[in-house]
Amino acid sequence: MVVVVLAAHDPIDRFWDWQGQSIRYWQFGDRGAPVLLVHGFGACCEHWRQNIEAIAQQATVYVIDLLGFGQSAKPDPTTVRYGIELWAQQIEAFRQAVIGQPVRLIANSIGCVVALQAAVNQPEGYTGLLLIDCALRQIDDKKLAQQPLGRRLGRPLLKAAVRQRGLADWLYRQLAKPSIIERILKLAYPSSDRIDPELVEALYAATQAPGASGVFWAFINLFDDPLAEQLLPHVQAPVTFFWGDRDPWEPIALGRQLADFPCVKAFVPLAGLGHCPHDEAPEQVNPQIVEWLTSSLDAG
Repeated sequence: MVVVVLAAHDPIDRFWDWQGQSIRYWQFGDRGAPVLLVHGFGACCEHWRQNIEAIAQQATVYVIDLLGFGQSAKPDPTTVRYGIELWAQQIEAFRQAVIGQPVRLIANSIGCVVALQAAVNQPEGYTGLLLIDCALRQIDDKKLAQQPLGRRLGRPLLKAAVRQRGLADWLYRQLAKPSIIERILKLAYPSSDRIDPELVEALYAATQAPGASGVFWAFINLFDDPLAEQLLPHVQAPVTFFWGDRDPWEPIALGRQLADFPCVKAFVPLAGLGHCPHDEAPEQVNPQIVEWLTSSLDAG
């Protein structure tokens, strides 16, 4: 088991049964209204290890591994359809069964779209969303017309290739190595200061679990799933975006366009940071998270 050292008290791995699948979560603190942290693709509870202590000063913190990731179950994609709607259903079921009251969501990357979908599905269950470097899903078929001609012409070939599970499994084996994970993290974290062995080991351990390659195959075949800009018009809870201005995968210029929707109350650029600013520079981001928590309570 991976042990990640937190500032004061390590959370205990807990497991909740959802539709016959084991879901890992953490619960931390007991101060005030609950907050649920939702990770991005390939991540896990440990990705919030630098933030939990600060958030727990203001709220009861729950952290969850989405189905298919971390230490949660990884059923074969022939038995479940991995995607935004499934994970949103998981979040809502967890909120009802474990938390038992409305909650604020803090999410990163694809977890942001999951959070938006959950808030659309059950508006009364979510009182505020803090979305950090939201996945824009530029590869989605609904955005194909915006892509360069070469990518549009190559889309059928790309789809045919990634549908081949054997090829996807081979690609997964090339990527699921500590050295490759570290290289990917260095792209996501321009400063590279927070890429420690604990994070690399936590992410690597999850890639070695039975079923992990099948989840990867399912995810890279998600060419038609909900987009943030489709969901935002229907969100009733107030939304705040944090965005690293050096995100290599989700350009901040495109992210700023999401600030035009009525539910969005603030868009906060984070200078010099990449795709996971909450983990890359917690000393910079945690005070802003705490400020958001305080203001969201005051607004409520």
